[in-house]
Amino acid sequence: MNQTLADRWAQLEPHVQAFGPDDGSVRPAVLLFHGCGGLRAHLPRYAQAAVAAGFRAYIIDSYAPRGWGRELALSMVCTGILLRGVERAGDVLAALWGVGQRPEVDADRLAMAGWSHGGWSIMDLMTLGLNQPGDAYLADPTPAPLEGVRAVACFYAYVGPGALSRVRPWLRKPRTLAVSARRDHLTTLGAANRLWDRIEDGGVPVQRWVAEGTHAFDEPTGLPPMRHDPVLAAEAERRFAEFLKAALA
Repeated sequence: MNQTLADRWAQLEPHVQAFGPDDGSVRPAVLLFHGCGGLRAHLPRYAQAAVAAGFRAYIIDSYAPRGWGRELALSMVCTGILLRGVERAGDVLAALWGVGQRPEVDADRLAMAGWSHGGWSIMDLMTLGLNQPGDAYLADPTPAPLEGVRAVACFYAYVGPGALSRVRPWLRKPRTLAVSARRDHLTTLGAANRLWDRIEDGGVPVQRWVAEGTHAFDEPTGLPPMRHDPVLAAEAERRFAEFLKAALA
């Protein structure tokens, strides 16, 4: 049975990591969504980069609320058996709904950022009408939480078979940062560029950067064929912060 927005948020909220000054001041916020391997060491660094740029940041864990560990995630989610992007899009929408109600968050200036599977989930959400029960695997979906989303950042997002952006247009057109990896083993750079061309042709303003590395180049504990590149990782964090400042200022 599909959950309501409130029920999904109640499931997610205890596991959300919040970053930012404990001063109660209202600030724009960015929500970060991990890849299929779960929370890794690089996401807090991006969150801190966002805080240094003047924003609040919230890392959303899709696995702990479901009682899933890394082994299950690698064997079941990374292989596409469980929690495809369109289903996890419900987590994204519910997190926007919940975080947007926090008194310290400016709900009119929000950003979403996703890595690999997290990017897939955000991109699938952009294609959904959210006007009928079952959309995003929710009982009561609504596009209202997306009204304040000014920016989207996708880092080496999965765009292969099953990704809705391959066959559907984005219904929202926030300013978007698309980071691709030259040696991504999950999709060729050409395939990623063709998909971003399609999204851009649909009216979405897309800022692109090709990192000269592998999939998950910014993750310190990447498994082969993924390889960590600290120089590229630092550049990705810098570009992320600059993108947020331009989009949310």
